Amino acid sequence: MTLPSYRTRARRRIIGFAPETLQALELLARDSGRSVQSLAEEAFGDLLGKYHRPTSLKEALRESTRRLPANDDVPPEQHGT
Repeated sequence: MTLPSYRTRARRRIIGFAPETLQALELLARDSGRSVQSLAEEAFGDLLGKYHRPTSLKEALRESTRRLPANDDVPPEQHGT
């Protein structure tokens, strides 16, 4: 059995939820046939999207190139006309 490489291995964090919230998440997971982990990944992805934050290195690099003026499709200003 081979272990996944460091890059593909999921990092773990402990997140606390109010008992009512956890119960609602577990019920939603059961009703939708998904895991709480899957629901959490979807929720965090939506949250990052709401704040226009990249979710992958590829996305971060793509966004960083868009911030550079040299990559704009705007024609240069005409001076002296």
